[in-house]
Amino acid sequence: MFQQDELVPPPPPAEIQYTGEYSVDPLGEASFRKLCGQVPRVLHRIVAMSWRIDRRAVLLLLACPVVTGAAAAVLLAATAGAMRPLLGAGSVADRLYEALPALVVASAAAALTRVAAAVATYAERLITPRLTTEADTALVAAVCRVEASAYAMDGFSDRQEAAEMGVIRTHVMVSDAQRFLSALVRMVTAAGALSVLNPLLLPLLLLAVLPAGVGAVLTARVDYEIHYANIADRNVRGMMRWWSTNPKYGDEVRANSMTDYLLFWHRSLSDRCDRRNLAAAPRTLRISLVSSVAAGAFLLATWGALAWLAATGQIGVALAATAVVAVQTTLAALSQVILNGAALFHTSLYLTDMQAFLDDAEAHAPKRGNSAIDRDTEEIRLEEVVYQYPGKDTPAVNGVSLNLRRGEILAIVGVNGSGKSTLTRLITGIYLADTDPATIWRQTGLVPQIFAQWPLRVRENVTLGQPRTHDDAPVWDAVDAVGMREAVEDLPAGLDTLLAREIFGGAELSGGQWQRLACSRALYRRPGLLILDEPTSQMDPRGEHQIFEQIKAIAADRITIVITHRLENTKIADHIVVMEHGRITEQGRYDDLVHAGGTFAELLALSQDR
Repeated sequence: MFQQDELVPPPPPAEIQYTGEYSVDPLGEASFRKLCGQVPRVLHRIVAMSWRIDRRAVLLLLACPVVTGAAAAVLLAATAGAMRPLLGAGSVADRLYEALPALVVASAAAALTRVAAAVATYAERLITPRLTTEADTALVAAVCRVEASAYAMDGFSDRQEAAEMGVIRTHVMVSDAQRFLSALVRMVTAAGALSVLNPLLLPLLLLAVLPAGVGAVLTARVDYEIHYANIADRNVRGMMRWWSTNPKYGDEVRANSMTDYLLFWHRSLSDRCDRRNLAAAPRTLRISLVSSVAAGAFLLATWGALAWLAATGQIGVALAATAVVAVQTTLAALSQVILNGAALFHTSLYLTDMQAFLDDAEAHAPKRGNSAIDRDTEEIRLEEVVYQYPGKDTPAVNGVSLNLRRGEILAIVGVNGSGKSTLTRLITGIYLADTDPATIWRQTGLVPQIFAQWPLRVRENVTLGQPRTHDDAPVWDAVDAVGMREAVEDLPAGLDTLLAREIFGGAELSGGQWQRLACSRALYRRPGLLILDEPTSQMDPRGEHQIFEQIKAIAADRITIVITHRLENTKIADHIVVMEHGRITEQGRYDDLVHAGGTFAELLALSQDR
């Protein structure tokens, strides 16, 4: 019987903080002038990114604001032309007849504005999907191609999450930029007309919208500050959410009564993010109130000045009516400039995060030598190899020397954390290498201890995008080599079955079957260097026996390395090395090590004493 202990409430999630170059909010020390200066730079960046996607669409986007501005100028001029007869003397019919040409021109200008807006929307839709795809693909490529050691750097995952926000912003940045440019051109056009009517009105109108502009930028700064503070918690929450809701881990979640605890964690992290957002609400309210009061005061002064000019006869009634239209047009355009300028400013922050991550990932991409391996490898030699992970005090591999020869099987054994997997990463060029790593990886077949269960068809799970022929015979050979033919043939569509139970029509494999498939993936490559890290940990004895028999059968054509905790399996090896604390402490053949009285003999005895 289980004894029910007194329930203790779980502790809240720890505050996640890190130090270093990326731990400081980049806006913390930025001046207001510097913040506003980002808008032209982000416009240039958006145009440059879009230009690479579709030049014709970019030209349309740049032409539309010009057309809109010209139409706005014509509209104001036509309005002024129509106001004179409409507000003049004579019969209504005569006044309408005299104003008719100007009204037709004004209607045509308004229609041209709508056409330009429609063309701009069309051009946006030509660019935005592909631009988002390009940004997303660039981010995925950067993460996939970065040096494996970069994953161990402080804040790497958080900076990746921040860069994801830059990808999200690409959905709206083209439309924001286009609307900003259109509003800017309309504002300049209307402001020019207003200056002609009376230069006094323009500075008053600018002062009326300047507080709103300052308020929008300051609000964006607060929003980004909260976004930056929430990055780590959002990152952890996203990972927890994925692990909690993935069907592959549903049994563990339910049988271990983890549901309430995981929901508590998710809620706690969400509440922490919400508290930061709520704490910022009074700040943004104060900014909005102050900017609105200042803007209202200056706008009131603008209307008062216009009324005074009309009342004192300094401008005629017709010009005063035109001035009202010009003020409204300028005010609407200025508001759009501020609204979309603030959006661009916001975008610039996230794009900067994305570009900084991409630049940093590029700096950590493998660039370790130009020499290539263009033939089958006969020997790999390691001499006093040392490797230490970033932030660690001691090396994971320390002074290891080995000669690996074609046709031989090397077994590496040792307790957890002894450096076995790190050593294989060094051998495969995942960590360090003076040779172009791509040429090493083309000859490598790796079955890692933690392998991916790709949501692809069985065929692609074996070939993983590297088919040698259009014929499935090599695929079936790899499937047969690991004893999976019967299991694959039993699937609904054989090799065409999608291995993703979560998707309609998909199927699922057992843990041991997935591991066999991972082995078939490595064997399909027919590599010169085959590395298997605990390749049978989830298999039944029959499957394990078949895999090791296959390893022996194909060993003559390659260098083979096997890492295993099941020491009986090392009998197939030509040479065995025992690692402790990153060093090789024993080596030899199975029979020699069994009687040597060292760590190997101790571990073997422990494995048999069960």
